Amino acid sequence: MEPSIRIATSKDQTRLSDAAPALSVVIPTRNEAGNVLPLLSHLQEALKEVPAEVIFVDDSTDDTPAIVNSAVDQFGSLQVRLLHREPDQRTGGLGGAVTLGLQNARAEYACVMDGDMQHPPELVPVMLQTALEKNADIVVATRRSSESKVDGLNLARDLVSKGLDRIGRIFFPRQLRGVSDPLTGFFLVRIKALDLEALRPKGFKILLEILVRNPRLRKAEVPFVFGERLAGESKASVKEVFRYLNLLWTLRFGQGFGRFLGFALVGLSGIAVNSGILYLATEQLRIYYLISAAVATVGSTLWNFFLTEALVYRKAKTSDGRFKRLGLFFVMNSIALAGRTPLIYVLTQNLGMHYVYSNLISLGILTVLRFALADNVIWKKAGDDPQNHAASEWRRRMKQQYTYNIHNIISVVSEGQLPELEPFRVSYEIVDPTIILQLGIPPKNMPKSDPKDRYIHFKEIFGHIGFEVGIEFNDRVHVTASRMLGHSPHVLYTNVIEPILRWTFVKKGYALVHGATIAFGNEAYMITARTDTGKTTTLLKILARQRRGNDRAAFLSDDMTIVSPDGTALTYPKPMTISAHTLRAVNTDTLSFKERLILPFQSRVHSRSGRKAAFLISKTKLPAATINLLVQMLIPPPKYYVQKLVPNVKLSQKGNFAGMFIIERGEGGNEAMDSEEALEVLLKNCEDAYGFPPYESLKEFLYMDDGHDLRVTEQNIIRLAMGELPATRIRSENMDWWCRIPEFVDEQMARDCTCEPRSAALKVNPAMANAGR
Repeated sequence: MEPSIRIATSKDQTRLSDAAPALSVVIPTRNEAGNVLPLLSHLQEALKEVPAEVIFVDDSTDDTPAIVNSAVDQFGSLQVRLLHREPDQRTGGLGGAVTLGLQNARAEYACVMDGDMQHPPELVPVMLQTALEKNADIVVATRRSSESKVDGLNLARDLVSKGLDRIGRIFFPRQLRGVSDPLTGFFLVRIKALDLEALRPKGFKILLEILVRNPRLRKAEVPFVFGERLAGESKASVKEVFRYLNLLWTLRFGQGFGRFLGFALVGLSGIAVNSGILYLATEQLRIYYLISAAVATVGSTLWNFFLTEALVYRKAKTSDGRFKRLGLFFVMNSIALAGRTPLIYVLTQNLGMHYVYSNLISLGILTVLRFALADNVIWKKAGDDPQNHAASEWRRRMKQQYTYNIHNIISVVSEGQLPELEPFRVSYEIVDPTIILQLGIPPKNMPKSDPKDRYIHFKEIFGHIGFEVGIEFNDRVHVTASRMLGHSPHVLYTNVIEPILRWTFVKKGYALVHGATIAFGNEAYMITARTDTGKTTTLLKILARQRRGNDRAAFLSDDMTIVSPDGTALTYPKPMTISAHTLRAVNTDTLSFKERLILPFQSRVHSRSGRKAAFLISKTKLPAATINLLVQMLIPPPKYYVQKLVPNVKLSQKGNFAGMFIIERGEGGNEAMDSEEALEVLLKNCEDAYGFPPYESLKEFLYMDDGHDLRVTEQNIIRLAMGELPATRIRSENMDWWCRIPEFVDEQMARDCTCEPRSAALKVNPAMANAGR
């Protein structure tokens, strides 16, 4: 499981600039305290015409984090951010840090560079301009063109770098074509062109993995002078060379390095057996050495096969019988022998090499080829590691696949359609999804391949024809839901997938918070309340009642908002559920005749009173989840995207939190709230959204992760993001929050959203009015 990331910020750092950056500069750092301020100074000068943010992803043990935090207020034109990873969170080395930075970047383009001043900041705007002019997805700053120069590498390191480059091209000639320096750490990418979810970084060479895993990128290059390090020590080492070679092997052959090592060791013992038989047959039995080689091959083949079965693939399961595998193994070695014979002859007869040495060389050359054939043909099904084998099984069993990518944080592959996630639907195949949803009969128990694997099974009295679900946690979340649930996709999402998403977001370092979010410019304001209080009505009326030409208000989310610890709100545009009171705020002219006809009935069933009846049923011994499933199959909830209800509405992808409103029904009045009290209400409202069965039966399983209580992590994320926001409680008996909220935010909006008749004048909360400005 991926650990959550602690976001180290200064007090003011949670409030980013109003202007969305045009460029994100991602800088991985480890003990670069002496380089931070000079680098920022040069970047500020280089990017004075470009709105930019600088994201330091830090693994330091020195004062680097403190220096970055102190620099937040020194470089006003740059939005400086810090993501600090604790020792147990530093997965993937430098490549993992870069990936984390790209996942948190807010701009369309991101430039990755080192923090040691060897990459010239003056080149960053040139790279951005090159990407725009050439419509390139990736721009590589190359050290290997005729116009480039390498001052920062001594001769030995330069030769090693060139050698590693050549090895990489042997493994990936097609993917690296057109890139003269795939090992550079200085490049610019268009983030949406990358499949960040597919990256499995190891060590320094993240660019090579990006190029290999994203072969369709449009590429461009710019030359540069690789300078001397300003301060600190180089992180290059022999260990990083081995990491690089391991990365090459993994990218080419998958996670099979351990199997190859075992195969090679067995082969090494087989060489000893082969050489021994060859020597005995030739010297003692006086058999012609080429015939002896054939006899030796038979003996060593039997030795290798049974040892390989026992040691390398002992846990493997395959539909092929042992005799068939043995036959294939013999065929493979016979073909190898046919290839080795001419080589042995040439080495022995023409070059005068002893036949034993000729035989050893031929065996060594063919070891890699033999492993590839053994792994992909003879033990094909068994050869995949358990995770990949399971992946092939669930893909094979799915009748259809719907793929969703949520802000490159969580990916979902589902056999059933999930309408609430439709805005995140993607057309490409997701190789390694975070969550898998299959429809079928959930197993009562799940065998564990790892002690950390966990499984829970929930079933009501109707079993497979009712509400039944099995949830397995290992490297990913694997959900099996009854096929009946596939016929009620809103229940499948709301009662199964969304609770899983909530705690999966927490593991990824985010919070899925129960609250509507509206943006005024680049400032985001959350509106939270208990379920079915009036958030959707409030949001719709604010968005619909702007004066023509004033597009200050923009839609971010209605029911749920993704909250980042740095104070960023990410859109989560689920379709809106139109309850009875919300119906009065809807412009039904945008709906079809059929939709207008059934909407009053649907909205009544799925209103506050309908929800109350459902909760009463859940307190009995009746199968509440199955009853809810059947009701929503017969009468689907009236769900519509905001674009349909408010034509030409302005949409926003993200915003910076500047305030929070808590709306309640009751005697009218407003009060500024203590931040801790406001957070307590927000957290209670979050729980209120997940109160319907089977959540009570599943929640402890979902929020406990290897002994860690994710509720604590979730609260910390929300506190970091919103703990110092001005918060206002607004009570109303006539649900007129829509015309009162703008008075706390924006004078123009307040005029546009005046209530009719206008309510008594409200005092603007000065802290709220000036938040984020």
